[in-house]
Amino acid sequence: MGTWTTRGLRGSTLEEMINRTNEKYREKKLALVQKIPTPITPININKETSQITLAYFEQKSTVDYIGAVQGIPVCFDAKESATDTFALQNIHEHQVEFMRDFEAQDGVAFLLIYYTGKDLLYYLRFCDLIRFWERAQKGGRKSFRFDELDPDYILPKHRSLMVPYLDMISRDLDTRD
Repeated sequence: MGTWTTRGLRGSTLEEMINRTNEKYREKKLALVQKIPTPITPININKETSQITLAYFEQKSTVDYIGAVQGIPVCFDAKESATDTFALQNIHEHQVEFMRDFEAQDGVAFLLIYYTGKDLLYYLRFCDLIRFWERAQKGGRKSFRFDELDPDYILPKHRSLMVPYLDMISRDLDTRD
């Protein structure tokens, strides 16, 4: 069981951007994707602000989001990276296993990575994640570099959507056997 402290606001901007995008997709009847809350047990609560300042995770989380896009099951996790190198320690083994099992059930699993220094979003296909993961398991790099990524999966800027990931899901599906 992990411990959560007040540094939990990391990634909240990305999360809010994804949540707003998911609301738009739902309104347009394109997708139904929801944030999965991680159950916690509060330990310390600030009496003045009613904010939880220390808590324990009740169970291991799987992924941040799960849902369906035009009848296709999808799950994904949202991550941020301030540098061009993404450390695989930011992903837990149980998350990789969940995504592997999800894909085995004909679902689509992926990561959305916000590279804050570049101000761009990247759709990391599960097949690429597992390639990097297995490389690390075999004693190779414990991270991957931005220049190792396929530039076709950089999310385009979009006027009305903050995180337009549906086209990337379509591209991902088109590359599968």
